[in-house]
Amino acid sequence: MSSNSTVCPSIVEDVAGDNRWMFMHQRFVAEAEEKEPDVVLLGDALFSQLHVAEIWNKMFAPLHCLNFSIDGDKTENVLWRCQNGELDNISPQVVVVCAGTDNSSNSSEETYEGILAIVNVIRQKQPQAHIVVVSIPPRGRTHNSLREKIGKINIMLDKGLEKLERTQLLSIDPGLFINPYDGTISHQDMYDYLHFTAAGYEKFCEPILEEIQILLKDFLKSGHLSDDPLS
Repeated sequence: MSSNSTVCPSIVEDVAGDNRWMFMHQRFVAEAEEKEPDVVLLGDALFSQLHVAEIWNKMFAPLHCLNFSIDGDKTENVLWRCQNGELDNISPQVVVVCAGTDNSSNSSEETYEGILAIVNVIRQKQPQAHIVVVSIPPRGRTHNSLREKIGKINIMLDKGLEKLERTQLLSIDPGLFINPYDGTISHQDMYDYLHFTAAGYEKFCEPILEEIQILLKDFLKSGHLSDDPLS
């Protein structure tokens, strides 16, 4: 087994004793069995909290989209979920991944390998899908070592993913959130300097939505979509 924890599929320890993480995973598996999504979001809190944001109903729900994301998930947890039913019984045209921000104790190289492992499992289970990996956004009110680590991960993703078929990095400009004059992140965009406010989600999600729409239109033109999720 690899010494890099990010590539070793693992369940989140049930410290609280309510088995919440596993129940959420089981719900996602059930949704995969019951629904036919064109788009699947996979990741951590940066995606999971979309459900409580107005932007979800406005931008994503109309696209036949399912959100299989859980607060606090590291790459190894997303990887386990991908391997254990969440990507079975569905055939989405687009899978969007946002993971790695919670692997703060891992090196840039390790986290990059964890994200790449997720991509590889998605490709194995969903060969028809176009995979979009969203760059990890910056965090912390002021400049810090985690921002530097995140920047290195995103550079590695940009170089590594371009070699893969129907896989891309969607780079979200850090300048959307970082003040160019003093390097700070506003609480109006990230209420705790990590998780997005409603205004922050608008900035974060607009380029994601635009890319999804482009890809779905391409699939529609090719005849791979039976109806138009953009109508």
